[in-house]
Amino acid sequence: MFSLAAAAVTALPAMQAYAQDAKKGDDVVTVAIIGEPPTLDPMLSTADVVSIVTQHFFETLYTFDSHWKVRPLLAKSMPKITDDGRTYTIPIREGVTFQDGSKMDAHDVVASLKLWEKVATRGQGVADTIESVTASDDNTVVIKLKKAYAPLLSLLAFSNSAAAIVPQEDIDGEKLTKLIGTGPYKLAEHKPDQYIKLTRFDGYTSRTEPADGTFGERKQIPAEIDFVPVPDGNTRIEGAVAGQYDYADGLSTEAYDRLEKSDKIKPVLLNNFGWPIFAFNLKAGLMTNLKMRQAVEAALAPNDMLLAAFGDKKFFGTDAALFPKKYVWHNEEGSDLYAQADPQKAAKLLKEAGYDGTPLRILTSHQYEFHYQMAQVAKAYLEQAGFKVKLDVVDWATLTERRDNPKLWDIYITHSPFLPEPALTSLYSASSRLGWDDPEKNKLLADFTSTTDQKKREELFAKLQKMVWQQVPFYKVGSFSALSAENPKMSGVPQTPWPFFWNAQFSQ
Repeated sequence: MFSLAAAAVTALPAMQAYAQDAKKGDDVVTVAIIGEPPTLDPMLSTADVVSIVTQHFFETLYTFDSHWKVRPLLAKSMPKITDDGRTYTIPIREGVTFQDGSKMDAHDVVASLKLWEKVATRGQGVADTIESVTASDDNTVVIKLKKAYAPLLSLLAFSNSAAAIVPQEDIDGEKLTKLIGTGPYKLAEHKPDQYIKLTRFDGYTSRTEPADGTFGERKQIPAEIDFVPVPDGNTRIEGAVAGQYDYADGLSTEAYDRLEKSDKIKPVLLNNFGWPIFAFNLKAGLMTNLKMRQAVEAALAPNDMLLAAFGDKKFFGTDAALFPKKYVWHNEEGSDLYAQADPQKAAKLLKEAGYDGTPLRILTSHQYEFHYQMAQVAKAYLEQAGFKVKLDVVDWATLTERRDNPKLWDIYITHSPFLPEPALTSLYSASSRLGWDDPEKNKLLADFTSTTDQKKREELFAKLQKMVWQQVPFYKVGSFSALSAENPKMSGVPQTPWPFFWNAQFSQ
């Protein structure tokens, strides 16, 4: 049996190292995150653990309010868009300073966006659509597109695989030489696997609108924000219950009742937060065979997987739709292929695929414990259908590295919050690490992103969802609520998939 006490003991060296170097006070917010971020360059990763940290010191042209509406951040206002949807004229805020003391201007924005096109997953996905990015003067950027692209502003607003604005002098070819942004906090110290210390950027120029989501005033209330990597979920829970952290992310829902009874911490439940994903490798290995992917789809039993992962049905739902009912993108296309749990059908598809017993490699991690628990149940059902299954269990940073090498995996397990715009999910793109490159899908996706007619976009997305279940580039397991924990004396941290702490404050 796994021992919470043992988990706590194994984590003591890292905790003690943090305690020795950081002094906790009312002006310091301490945040336990799921592990060491694989990078602190926000362009280079789609991992949530990267976004949560880097959004404090890097900023984008646009951002989202609490209703997922695109609002300006480093842009002075929303852009002027030509009637054909191909030219965006973006005014840039004046008087904004980078954390190295230099002034931001349109030339920095142009250089940053060109780098984003080259190195960021989401930038690469739209690069072929962008004709040019230029500065018409020191405070105006003009983006010209080859064709209309409806999701552009959402992409420019997203903090994940972010179009972060950096000093052009810090760009060397296709990499950043320094981690310098315009955000309210600057990177003060980073001891890998111990802590990431952020301190106030005294030269920060905030927007003045009332705070609403990540839009509006960023007050810089804490003097310091410390992110502490705690890979073991049980150890994050123990630390939270002990009052060691002001916020702990990515907790098992099994801890909900215990957190609720604590006087040092309170549970924060984000209902209908997101969806667990089994991502398939369409570039190399077993999953390049459509019948093999369909065999996996036929074998899986999502209700059992989710029950193992979350323990109580109040924390999850089984639904084939890629968006919940409250979203305009909700539809039921392809739902007949969801939750089949049919080992006989899967075995038949395996035989048709010519399966030779090569192990199916599933890449997962304990840091998101529900990923691992789903993997265990999936392994049992897949083996019942005739697969040989190899679980490759690694830390999250290693997983995010290995999934970029198609030779190392067949399926990797991840999750995503439900996002306001389907195009923010790179899974549909031929340029993503999955490599879903189908001519019919590519045309459908191009039509979906180029039309500005909302009803037409909804119809096209329904067709895209049906194609997902037919071609199986990935498998939506279901939906789930996410559990975090928060100091009951702390306020100013909205419930969001990527918690931020610039407006956090403590009551006496």
